[in-house]
Amino acid sequence: MDYKIQVVETDEQPVLSIRTRTAVSGLPDQIGASYQAIMEYMGTLGVQPSGMPFVAYYNLDMENLDVEIGFPVATVLAGSGEIQTSKIPGGKKATCMHKGAYSEMEETYNAMSAYLLNNKLHPTGLVYEYYYNAPDKVPEDELLTEIVFLLND
Repeated sequence: MDYKIQVVETDEQPVLSIRTRTAVSGLPDQIGASYQAIMEYMGTLGVQPSGMPFVAYYNLDMENLDVEIGFPVATVLAGSGEIQTSKIPGGKKATCMHKGAYSEMEETYNAMSAYLLNNKLHPTGLVYEYYYNAPDKVPEDELLTEIVFLLND
C-alpha cells in the first residue's frame, strides 16, 4: 500500500476531553460514551467541535490503555465533571491518513514507524487518531482515520 506520510508543524489546539483507562476490548464503548457526554455538554454551552473527534493514546498496554477521548474546540472552555479542558500540543508531527477497517491500522502504524526510523525522527510516544467518519455511517473499507505521531524537535 502507498502511504502518504507527511511531517507538519501545528499550533496548540484547545480541546474538551475525557481521560480514562480501559482495556482495548472496552475501547469502542468508552469512545461512544465519551463522545456522547462531551457533545451533550457542548450543546449546553451552545458550541460545536472545531475539528474531528480524536483519541490520544498515552501508552500501548492493551489491557490498561491510558487514553484521552475528545473534540477540538475553537477556544478554551471550562470543563465539567469528568469532561476536562485540555490541549493537543503544538509542534512537529508525522501524519498519515488510513483508509479502511480499524483492525487494519497496524500496517499504517508500521509504515509510519519505519518512516520515522529511516528519517531519524523521534516520536514522543503520544499518538492521536482523528476519525473523519464512523462505522455506523460508512462501510468499513471507507473509514478514514488520520494517525498523528507527536515528534521531539
